[in-house]
Amino acid sequence: MQLRLLCAFVTLTFALPCFAQSDVDTLRQQIAAQQKQIEDLQRTLEAQQKMLQQLAAAPAVAPAPAAAPANPAEGAKVSAPLSFKIGDAEFTPGGFMDLTNVFRSTNVGSTIGTSFSGIPYSNTAAGNNTEDRLSAQNSRLTLKVTSTVFNTAVTGYLETDFLGNAPANPYVTSNGNTLRMRLYWVDLMKGNWEVLGGQSWSMMTPGRKGISPNPSDLFYSQDVDTNYQLGLVWTRAPQFRVVYHPSKDLALGFALENPEQYIGAAATAPSVVGTQLDNNATTATPNLFPDIQAKIAYDANYNGRQVLHLEAAGVFRGFRIARTDFSKSTIYGGGGSVNAILEPVKNFRLIATTFYSDGGGRYIGTGLAPDVVVRANGNLSPVHSASGIGGFEAQITPQLLIYGYESAVYIQKNWGFPASGSALLGYGFPNSSNSNNRDLQETTGGVIYTFWKNPKYGALQWMNQFSYLYRVPWATPTTGPANAHSYMVFTNLRYALP
Repeated sequence: MQLRLLCAFVTLTFALPCFAQSDVDTLRQQIAAQQKQIEDLQRTLEAQQKMLQQLAAAPAVAPAPAAAPANPAEGAKVSAPLSFKIGDAEFTPGGFMDLTNVFRSTNVGSTIGTSFSGIPYSNTAAGNNTEDRLSAQNSRLTLKVTSTVFNTAVTGYLETDFLGNAPANPYVTSNGNTLRMRLYWVDLMKGNWEVLGGQSWSMMTPGRKGISPNPSDLFYSQDVDTNYQLGLVWTRAPQFRVVYHPSKDLALGFALENPEQYIGAAATAPSVVGTQLDNNATTATPNLFPDIQAKIAYDANYNGRQVLHLEAAGVFRGFRIARTDFSKSTIYGGGGSVNAILEPVKNFRLIATTFYSDGGGRYIGTGLAPDVVVRANGNLSPVHSASGIGGFEAQITPQLLIYGYESAVYIQKNWGFPASGSALLGYGFPNSSNSNNRDLQETTGGVIYTFWKNPKYGALQWMNQFSYLYRVPWATPTTGPANAHSYMVFTNLRYALP
């Protein structure tokens, strides 16, 4: 046994030097590399342990919301905080609560919506008295319902306020203002086509973006006045419209809107007219056919920002009355507009609207001009009228918006001699009532300050508007003022739902 061990020892002693020195070096390098990897893993584990300890000690913080896409339609859908679902439909209530104070230097007597055509003259009691009133009537409730049916986007929209037909004594005790329907429509959109039916802003209303029924996509001024800016072309009426979007920048629209043969209270008409023309006292006029409207709108974008909105619109109308011998007088008329909003620098917009009509006076403001008059022979004759607005809107800071507008309305005279008697007929004839306005003007400036705005809690705003109104009649009385003017100050506190 000892001999065997001795032989083995001698063999190893002489065999070890036979190993190559390079093999030994390689083995040492591998061992060193593994040792370094072990040390790196230990340092990584120690860093992760420290991070876990810090996170456990820190207070919980909600993750920051993802930035909204420039065009919400192109990004992921974000639900409003107040929205809820019933089946496949999403319901989103909204609106705002308003408290408005209005002061006028003359007693216009038209609540918080100004009667532009009725500014009193200085030779009347109303023209020598001021008025001041508080009102919550402009508070608004909205409900938007969205869903998808057979690959068609369906949107329903309801909007109400409290400016409806008031009872006889709304200001005596309880201020029981009446709820009214402002908007109520359903819109279907599939591919490039869009169809709308219901009560909506007229397609003749100037837009801010495309051809859209959404109030935020329309221009009806930033004014607190619920009759908006003098000279604005608008209605909210039952209608049916079809819009084709050949691209995201271009839209073509066609609409049929509820008509109304309007003469107003200022024009003088023969007794045969009766209820055939709306003189602000009847709503049962025998309309010939719906008002036919067409519109084209183009939006230009630069670096993800809309820099131009340009549109042209027109309306075609028909009028008919029966004479005393039951023969009929039928005429056609209408009007057209070109409107633009330019944003040369971010958050500063220049605005221009125009409208010229031959029988489209009802579209100017709250029916500031008659559509037609009736001549002595019982023939209808259209009244020429025009309006325009120029102005700016500037978002100085995220909280502060300032704006200013200058607007005007012109109404052409149209009159004739009667078949018998001494009373003249029509609008703007010699010695006509000073309610027969020739031109009206309004200069407006305003400031809107947002105290705070939060997607969860809504927004609190303080809105201010100052306006100067001026009107001139066609006939100036021999004793009496040649014009009427008034200035108004609106102050409004608004809480908007999120």
